[in-house]
Amino acid sequence: MLRILMCAITIALTSTALQAADLEAGKKLFANNCAQCHGPKAQGMASFPSLAGRDASYIQSRLETYRAGERVGANSGLMIPNARNLSDEDIANLSGFISQIGK
Repeated sequence: MLRILMCAITIALTSTALQAADLEAGKKLFANNCAQCHGPKAQGMASFPSLAGRDASYIQSRLETYRAGERVGANSGLMIPNARNLSDEDIANLSGFISQIGK
């Protein structure tokens, strides 16, 4: 029963985050800042991981971690400067957009 409740809460929180996101703004941010390394459909390229299929909460958490200057993996040196100037709104918009790619 607890597992079902936790799943329901996770779905509700993710849905709320997506509703709050401006997907068009996220699309523009992605095209201008992310697509060069992660690919136009977030499929990943070379050493840059695929983001397609990731949920919004994962993307948001990673971007917040990079923005804080914390290292997470081999590409942290590239991601930290890219995330440094993102606002909470930018992160929500990017997370919402990326989570919808390919759906």
